[in-house]
Amino acid sequence: MEKYIINGQKKLSGQIRVSGAKNQALKVLPATLLSDGITKLNNVPEIEDVHRMIELMTDIGVKVTKLGQGQYEIDPSGLNKTDLSEKLVRQIRSAIMLVGPLLAKKGKVSMAHPGGCIIGKRPIDLFIYGFEKLGAKYTENESSYEFSAKSLKGAEIIIPIISVTVTENLMLAATLATGTTVIKNAACEPEIPTLADYLNSCGAKISGAGTSTITIEGVKTLKGGEFTIIPDRIETGTFVMLGLITQSEITITNCEPKHLEIPLFILQKAGAKLEIGPDYIKTFPSKITGNSLATHEYPGFPTDLQAPYTVLMTQATGTSLIHETIFEGRLLYTDILNQMGANITMCDPHRVVVSGPTQLFGRKVASPDLRAGITLVLAALVAQGTTTIDNIYQINRGYENIVERIKNLGADIQQIAV
Repeated sequence: MEKYIINGQKKLSGQIRVSGAKNQALKVLPATLLSDGITKLNNVPEIEDVHRMIELMTDIGVKVTKLGQGQYEIDPSGLNKTDLSEKLVRQIRSAIMLVGPLLAKKGKVSMAHPGGCIIGKRPIDLFIYGFEKLGAKYTENESSYEFSAKSLKGAEIIIPIISVTVTENLMLAATLATGTTVIKNAACEPEIPTLADYLNSCGAKISGAGTSTITIEGVKTLKGGEFTIIPDRIETGTFVMLGLITQSEITITNCEPKHLEIPLFILQKAGAKLEIGPDYIKTFPSKITGNSLATHEYPGFPTDLQAPYTVLMTQATGTSLIHETIFEGRLLYTDILNQMGANITMCDPHRVVVSGPTQLFGRKVASPDLRAGITLVLAALVAQGTTTIDNIYQINRGYENIVERIKNLGADIQQIAV
């Protein structure tokens, strides 16, 4: 067990580089199973979730070779197992992404219920519906799920609720299916068209990715290839709010500002002074005023940036209504912020009212999940006194080497063993 010790109210300055996108790496790694050849991946974030996915793939016979920092070579030719490790599956929600490729390549897969963040109900009914439309059969018992299919066949699939992971999983499965698949009401996040670009470079026939209708013409085989993971837009937005919360001049490099147009617009509307370049964003000390928001699917304000924005609003002048529309239970971390001195009133499981500005104070806290965990780091950096954060594995699941990167900006933060 390890924890963070943070002494707050330090002025930050300098540059911080954005890592590869967690939410793309965890989809491209399973996608490499569809190829008959070797794939080289670049800019892979060195985070716990990626390491767990690699362990899962290695356990089923895939050869994963680390070539260097963020560089991996994947050879799926040894794939010989379709029963996923229960221990590993319990640790990572994205284990579900192996279902589509394994169905397409091996015709079956069994797994326990996937783990990850506890942020409300995250059932797999949409995955079941989609795979059944492609011709798979589904069974379950007390401890596991099983999907099987002699062959997958193209179909028209209307996703009733927009879901990034469902869209991507069905896209992977349909790539090697017989016939044409049309996915309607598909998610449009930037990770989806870039995933399609990778698959198409390997021989897939996917069109419309990045729009609400994706068409996949099934092919018989895919070859190997090379792909570079895009910058993590959630990490980018988090670092922008880090600069604003601490009233610091910092430059966020190696990012894609065009993937954050609406969040950046909302921040500027609240008074944020930003310099936005083609691949960087610079923050300046700003007078932030209360500004309400509702989370929304891309290109709207991401649910994964809702918690950092909420802690920013504790330092803003005025009142803000934060409406979390994607997940229930994702606002429970606000009780921890109140313990640190925030003035946040919960209206219902989806809405809170933030009144600011308030002085935050260091406390001993525990990270409830990945995004709330990084939010506690931001709160600790602006708080008076010392904050101890336990359960930091949740944070390390999604943020590469975060302690050293923030320390390089001048923060007083350390990670110690308990």
